[in-house]
Amino acid sequence: MTSLRREDLIRALPYARRYARALTGSQSRGDAMVADSLRNLLAENTSTGDARHGLYRAVTRQFDGLSTLKTSFITGGLSQTQRELLLLTSLEEVPISAAAEIVQLAQADAEAQLADARAHLRAGAATDVLIIEDEPIIAMDIEELVQNCGHNVVGVATSEAEAVELATLHKPGLILADINLGIGGDGTAAVARIMQHHYAPVIFVTAYPERLLTGEDLEPAFVITKPFEPLTLAIATYQAVTGGVRLD
Repeated sequence: MTSLRREDLIRALPYARRYARALTGSQSRGDAMVADSLRNLLAENTSTGDARHGLYRAVTRQFDGLSTLKTSFITGGLSQTQRELLLLTSLEEVPISAAAEIVQLAQADAEAQLADARAHLRAGAATDVLIIEDEPIIAMDIEELVQNCGHNVVGVATSEAEAVELATLHKPGLILADINLGIGGDGTAAVARIMQHHYAPVIFVTAYPERLLTGEDLEPAFVITKPFEPLTLAIATYQAVTGGVRLD
């Protein structure tokens, strides 16, 4: 094993953390899964090829071994493999050919499962959403995307204080938060204040996801990168609202 391979794996860690956290719906469980996967890869003598894909593959293999819900999550919902394919291809931008190899499916089968998963996204659980975003045009775009996913937007906050006020008033089921609110404060601080009185899953939207994926305490389970595709937001909201996939 070369030192370059070790360095490549370490550089891939933030993206593996994002994938694992989104899969499990939990920062702590996702990060623990990545840590175990990294240790396993570093102990192996064979090359992983692309370091990021190697970590995705190791995380997926470990997740499949821990979860008893490999075929379906809830009646009428997405299978575990479908969720993996959605996250790999949209959140992580992995080509379908590589994603199929990661989840151990023939490419044609992976393409069919992915198409079916995308068709079922709108059937996901709807909820009330609070958007925290200080840029009006971006906020309008996010609001439209959220509504197109079948959710109800209860408010758009442009500052930390307004976010706390709207959350107290509406008790949202999901929060979409930007990190930098300009003169309005900090999105992470707003979420921390909200969580003192009301819990809801949070998706952070940022141009610098690696800053939120270091493995430190009190980091988000769901992070998407600006600019993002509508499908990416749809998948992230579905995962957040349905709680990821349970581990028994």
